[in-house]
Amino acid sequence: MSTDKPSQNEDEYFARRDAELIEKQRTERAKAATAAERKSHYMKCPKCGADLETIEQSGVHVDRCPECAGLWLDAGELEQITQHADPGFIGRVFSNFLGSRRK
Repeated sequence: MSTDKPSQNEDEYFARRDAELIEKQRTERAKAATAAERKSHYMKCPKCGADLETIEQSGVHVDRCPECAGLWLDAGELEQITQHADPGFIGRVFSNFLGSRRK
């Protein structure tokens, strides 16, 4: 009783398997596109798009844009600066950044 036509169960199995494979490929492509997009923005100034440089100020590494003088802090860096600061420290830090930009 051999037939050349696949049974309905076989058709359903292969259709489901193909749909799962297609969904897996879509997910992998989306992840790769997201990773490429993120990589293209890494260490770029959000304001002007120039490459950021990392500088150390009072023991804290901060990102600074050499083009627009933007100063970018990562999570927790502002707290690190203010924890170890004496009164007027923040003003001196920012005046140092502004002074280095004017050179």
